[in-house]
Amino acid sequence: MAMLDDVRRALASVVAVPVTPFDDTGRIDEKAYAAVVSRMAAAGITAVTPNGNTGEFYSLSSQELDRAVALAVESAGPARVIAGVGHDARQAALLAAGAARLGAHAVMVHQPVHPYQSEEGWVDYHRAVAEAVPELAVVCYLRSPLITAGTLRALVSACPNVTGVKYAHPDPVRFAEMAAGVPEVTWVCGLAESWAPFYWMGGARGFTSGLAAIVPELSLDLHRLLEAGDARGAMRLWARLKPIEDLRARHGNAGNVSVLKEALAQLGLCRRDVRPPISPLPAAEREEVAAILRSLDLPASPG
Repeated sequence: MAMLDDVRRALASVVAVPVTPFDDTGRIDEKAYAAVVSRMAAAGITAVTPNGNTGEFYSLSSQELDRAVALAVESAGPARVIAGVGHDARQAALLAAGAARLGAHAVMVHQPVHPYQSEEGWVDYHRAVAEAVPELAVVCYLRSPLITAGTLRALVSACPNVTGVKYAHPDPVRFAEMAAGVPEVTWVCGLAESWAPFYWMGGARGFTSGLAAIVPELSLDLHRLLEAGDARGAMRLWARLKPIEDLRARHGNAGNVSVLKEALAQLGLCRRDVRPPISPLPAAEREEVAAILRSLDLPASPG
C-alpha cells in the first residue's frame, strides 16, 4: 500500500518521458541516457517513464527495453520509475515482471496495438499485466475513446494495484467525465504541456512531458502554477512552451521524438539519431529548434 500511495503522489506532478539516445553504432548510448535522466531528477522531476512512446518503445528490442529500465533506476535518484510495457499480453506481463526485478516502482501499460479490441478484452489485457506484478503500481495509457468509465472501474475493482491513468485522447470534456466517474485513480494528462491547463480543470493532477528532458524547470513551473490556481501565470508559461510542442505535433506528430533529440543534440547532451519509422529533422526545422531554444534562454548550436 505504501508503494502504491508513493506512486500516486509521484503521478500528481510532471511525469517525464525520456528519449532513448543512440550512439554512433546505433546502440543505446548508456552514458547519454543516464545523463538525460539524472539531469531531470536533479531539477526535481519525481516520476520518470523509460520506454514510453517518446523513448521509441516500439523500436527497441526486449533486451534494450530492460536495459533502459535498469539505466533509469540507476540514474533517477529519488524519482519513481514507471516502466513502459506493451506488445502482446504475455510479452507485456513479462516486461512488467522484468521491470519489477530491475527495481521499477510501477509500470505504464501502452494502449494495446491491435485492429480489433473490445472493452472486455481491454480489461483482460491489463489484468494480465497487473496480476503479473501485484507488488507494483500499474498505470493505464488511454488513447482510445472506446474505453468507458465503467470499463475502467471493472479493471480497478479486479486489480487494486491499478492506481493511475495516463489519458491521451484529445477530448477534455470526455476526460472530465471519465475522471469524475473513476475518482479512485490518479489522472494524468497524457498530452503534455499543450493540453495540461485544460485537463487540469477536468481532474488531471499531473501531466506527461517529453519537454522535461530539455527544460525540466519550466515543466515543473507549469505544474506549480496549475497547483497554485494561478491560471493567468500558467497560460503565460503555456504560450512560451507552445512553439516547441507545436513543432513536435507537426506532420501528424512525426517530430515528437526527433524535435527533442535535435534539441538535446544542440545542447550537447546526446546525438540526434532516431530509428525508423522516425526520421531526423530537415535543416529548416533544425533551425526552428535552435530559435526555440534561444527563446527559452538555452544555448543552441544547430550544427
